[in-house]
Amino acid sequence: MNPLRWSFRTLYLFGFLVCAGLIAFALYAQYVMLMDPCPLCILQRVAFIALGVVFLIGGLHAPKARGRWFYALLVVVAAGVGVAIASRHLWIQSLPPGAVPSCGAPLGYLLDTRDAHGGLLGVLKMVLSGSGECAKVETILGLSMPWWSLIWFVLLGLGGLFAVRSRR
Repeated sequence: MNPLRWSFRTLYLFGFLVCAGLIAFALYAQYVMLMDPCPLCILQRVAFIALGVVFLIGGLHAPKARGRWFYALLVVVAAGVGVAIASRHLWIQSLPPGAVPSCGAPLGYLLDTRDAHGGLLGVLKMVLSGSGECAKVETILGLSMPWWSLIWFVLLGLGGLFAVRSRR
């Protein structure tokens, strides 16, 4: 049961299970630990869901040769988007208290009134600019949620690339 010898299919299905576990923990943190997600946290969840879907489809399809590179590219893109969002979140958390943007409207309200905010791209721009609730730092095992997200996006992205070289 050496993970370095697992097949492409097994590694991608394992990647899906890791993503599902991370989303499950995020929901646990939200509803049990009462850590309300900010808009950037929600976007990181969306990136984990997208990454999980790519892992699931790649694992079920289990292509040969070039097809594996296609799924690896999709994994790297999804993980890269997640890394970018988590990095932006960490940057906002590193700002001094006076430089933190003011709290904005909740993501649900922004999506409901997206036409008044320039459509989906306008809402995305507002969310990525950050808000006061994104600067709140709550740690789990010594690291904030964006740090954990960044670590997992990097590990999953590298795992998706590693799986391409699997010969089984």
